[in-house]
Amino acid sequence: MWLNETLGIQYPLIQGGMARVATGEFAAAVSNAGALGIIGSGGMTCEMLEKEIHIAKSKTDKIFGVNLMLMNPEVDAQAQLLIDEGIKVVTTGAGNPGKYIPAWKEAGMIIMPVVPSASLAKRMERAGADAVIAEGTESGGHVGELTTMALVPQVKDAVSIPVIAAGGIASGRQALAALALGADGFQVGTMLLASYEAPIHENYKKAVLKAKDTGTVVTGRIGGTPVRILKNKMAKEYIKKEKEGASLMELEKFTLGGLRRAVVEGDVDTGSLMAGQVAGMIHQEDSLEHIIANLFEELKAAQKRVAEIAL
Repeated sequence: MWLNETLGIQYPLIQGGMARVATGEFAAAVSNAGALGIIGSGGMTCEMLEKEIHIAKSKTDKIFGVNLMLMNPEVDAQAQLLIDEGIKVVTTGAGNPGKYIPAWKEAGMIIMPVVPSASLAKRMERAGADAVIAEGTESGGHVGELTTMALVPQVKDAVSIPVIAAGGIASGRQALAALALGADGFQVGTMLLASYEAPIHENYKKAVLKAKDTGTVVTGRIGGTPVRILKNKMAKEYIKKEKEGASLMELEKFTLGGLRRAVVEGDVDTGSLMAGQVAGMIHQEDSLEHIIANLFEELKAAQKRVAEIAL
């Protein structure tokens, strides 16, 4: 497939740039397991990002990338940092990376913005992106409205560059479905939270493993800042405040530090436990190497099953 052939990696798989989870060490571990590890810059200063890049370089000799959150107040400096550090792959979210693309292209970087719609995918292609990551609303964290099933084929029809499918992929069956929709690779996040290497508190990990199929909810829909998280006390209170007409400032103050409480402190009541709808499919902890390899073994088995079905 385009992704692994272009990057020279074993599997056509990108690890999502999950804020506070996608550290330099975690990204290196994913790359060592045969996929593309990504450092998530969400919530980082430029100095913090530089440190994580150096950690990743010390832990792997394989290719890894960085996800830039374009709303970060230090994004200009971070965009230049990627060039200075010789980063080969960048994914982007929460904004338009167009102003940085010429310099990134000149530096030989592969640029893959995350897009929630076909219209944005077309804009990114015109701006010079090498591929787009079409992320459906099933994913964890910040989400759009379209499901992966509806989004990926429409993006594929809209652009001529490769399309990476994201959102709702945690098994070989789902990966095969994404292939049928036109995907040129996959991005996953939630399924990797159950890895031994995931740098999240044990309480957070257990909450993912215990999640049911209806175990997630989207907060912030009313205010236009939708985020998918596991259902907990904070999520219920947030939605209640939304419906009562709380201001965006009040809601933001209510969730301040929520991700840190979840990842670092293991607060499963008031923490922001970001996870996608596939959390209900994840039942045991395992190594990154096994999780990733099993995904593609399942994909091969699913392909065989489909091939044997008489239409």
